[in-house]
Amino acid sequence: MMEIYALNKIPKLAVVTGSSSGIGLSITSLLLDQGWNILGVDRSLPSVDHANYEHLILDLLNDDLIHESMKNIQADAFVHAAGFLKVANIGDLDLNVGAEMWHLHTHAAAAISNQLINHMKSQSLGRIVYIGSRVSSGFPGRSQYAATKAALVAMAKSWAVEVASSGITVNVVSPAATQTAMTNDPVRFSSQPKLPPIGRFIKPEEIAHLVAFLLSSSAAAITGQEITICGGSSLNH
Repeated sequence: MMEIYALNKIPKLAVVTGSSSGIGLSITSLLLDQGWNILGVDRSLPSVDHANYEHLILDLLNDDLIHESMKNIQADAFVHAAGFLKVANIGDLDLNVGAEMWHLHTHAAAAISNQLINHMKSQSLGRIVYIGSRVSSGFPGRSQYAATKAALVAMAKSWAVEVASSGITVNVVSPAATQTAMTNDPVRFSSQPKLPPIGRFIKPEEIAHLVAFLLSSSAAAITGQEITICGGSSLNH
């Protein structure tokens, strides 16, 4: 079993958004297997039944609810996996949808991090991982989505420098097309995900294992990084 932290060997608490499905569910399940206590945050009902799991139904578009729900949480790690994708070309953009993606992917990540960071500083130990996307550098039909994920990278790199001396790491894991319900969403038909050179989509559990490593004591020197899981999609680019 991977070592979690060398801090008195006490099971630690991780807050995981998007914990009821897709990548977030895979991360939650793996961390529970590794001995973490998990506070899952999702607008949906829980998909996990485990003694070390608590579920919080929360609208991450509501700043007041985020503040009230997170202000007293003493988490040692935060993984932001909640997200959604709507595609549109310039000229057909829905600005309200773009604002919603921004609020969920970027603004909510900042709001929760802002609440949890002081406890991490107080114990000189903490881990923050955001789930980004390989398309953050730009992709036709996904400009609004890509912009929110690019902002996550910029925030992570900025905050990583700010909190490095406090023993806190901040990183982004950016997958290529991943086999989740989002991959098969009919609204993506105008901008279909491309199959990576390995001949298949990325598996959610592959992302989960990388996230778990970044939360471990072995990754204490890795911070401010965007790590891409692309199956070769980024080669020659």
